[in-house]
Amino acid sequence: MADATTASPSMMTGASETERLQPKRVVAFIIMVFGMFMSILDIQIVSASLTEIQAGLSASSTEVSWVQTAYLIAEVIAIPLSGFLSRALGTRLLFAISAFGFTVSSLLCGFASSIEQMILWRALQGFLGAGMIPTVFASAYTIFPRSKFYIVAPIIGLVATLAPTVGPTVGGYITDLMSWHWLFFINIVPGVIITTGVLILVDFDQPNFALLERFDWWGLIFMGGFLGSLEYVLEEGPQYEWLQDTSVAICAAVCFVSAIAFFWRVLTAEEPIVDLYAFNNRNFAVGCVLQFCIGIGLYGLTYVYPRYLAEVRGYSALMIGETMFVSGVTMFFMAPVVGRLMQKVDLRYIIAFGLVTFALGSWQMTWITRDYDFYELLLPQILRGIGMMCAMVPTNNIALATLPQDRVKNASGLFNLMRNLGGAVGLAVINEVLNDRTDLHISRLQDRVTWGNATAVETLNTFTQRMQGMGDAALMAMKQLSQIVHRQAAVMGYGDAFFMLSLFYVALSLLVLFVNKPPSMTAAGGGDAH
Repeated sequence: MADATTASPSMMTGASETERLQPKRVVAFIIMVFGMFMSILDIQIVSASLTEIQAGLSASSTEVSWVQTAYLIAEVIAIPLSGFLSRALGTRLLFAISAFGFTVSSLLCGFASSIEQMILWRALQGFLGAGMIPTVFASAYTIFPRSKFYIVAPIIGLVATLAPTVGPTVGGYITDLMSWHWLFFINIVPGVIITTGVLILVDFDQPNFALLERFDWWGLIFMGGFLGSLEYVLEEGPQYEWLQDTSVAICAAVCFVSAIAFFWRVLTAEEPIVDLYAFNNRNFAVGCVLQFCIGIGLYGLTYVYPRYLAEVRGYSALMIGETMFVSGVTMFFMAPVVGRLMQKVDLRYIIAFGLVTFALGSWQMTWITRDYDFYELLLPQILRGIGMMCAMVPTNNIALATLPQDRVKNASGLFNLMRNLGGAVGLAVINEVLNDRTDLHISRLQDRVTWGNATAVETLNTFTQRMQGMGDAALMAMKQLSQIVHRQAAVMGYGDAFFMLSLFYVALSLLVLFVNKPPSMTAAGGGDAH
């Protein structure tokens, strides 16, 4: 790459001297990775326990959904902001503030006595904890020699994919064994250890406090309006018929106006709050598109599987967690395999293989029936785990490893933002598909289930006979038949959603053709390929 080919001999010497991993930096990095794991885990950890939180805080179903939404909106605003703050405050101070703030707000969430308090502390938790995620990515690609990226990349890739995948599992276990309060209290001790460890061990860079004097407050306001309202529209739109709802329509208008103001500001400000010029690097730009699309599958399937298991199979939070654990285990064992492959195989081929494998796992679910259980979901979830790791880890490398080091901090925030935005868009699209296709299948099935259909009449008569003496047998039988029709329509809707994801990821695999060939890991170790 251009930045490496023009490197001076002294820089090359410095690189060779740092080929050996320094134990202090490795320990510091591992501590930071645990912080990132906590922050990403908390996106999904409450998803399986919202019913318990709703009961505990006497909230409505609409109000309790904001426990999730508030965290996501705050996090999506804070992630791109981390690039500027990391340069101004330094990695050590920014990460320590993020970890400490995340810990304190977790404590406040656990002690919340009303839904309003919970939403406030949850938003604070998302905003403060978000700084840990891109900071880890940036540190991985600046403090370690490029010859060691095959070790570092699978670690952060594993955490970024594993944390949201096992979130419902962990949340289900904690709520079942203790109470929903411990979803937040569980962060306290690790948070204190991480904060202390970072303050003692991290010495990767120096702060530049002078940057704070040029902090672009207008840029922050426009970015908050743009990303916050966009997240709200994507979260609430599917259930409220999009622009037909007043609040969604207002937020859409705010998003549009703020987006124009934001892009004008960052392209004209002397010290922009987000540096968009990283997109001049083609690999980074294509890597961000891939990351956005990977986010759709990562968060989309973490939502679809539990919803199917709860809605159709009637599983508890704990049973859903145990079923979903398969993907997490697969990702864990695939991480070192992907690391090894990155040394020997073109990264573009690994990404394409991962996307096609992910598509294959989704394709197998297009034949879903209401009887699909743990064993029917086993192979699709294994393929999902393999595909996600093979797609995610090399994408991280292609996007961030080829950038000049002074661009990595800002670029890391943008890169991680793409994954979260992809997840938000994916959930909105999947919800819309499920709603529309389920309604379509209900209409079609009701056209078939008529008095002229012998099977339908026979089934209705059977139900009526079974319910004799229990009240209005004919009405109860009709209700049961209607429930079966609705359940079958919902299952067919899930099949359609999986079919859509299959086609999408097969098409996405062709995007790797636009990626410049990255330097091989082994060549990078010799210092002649980067």
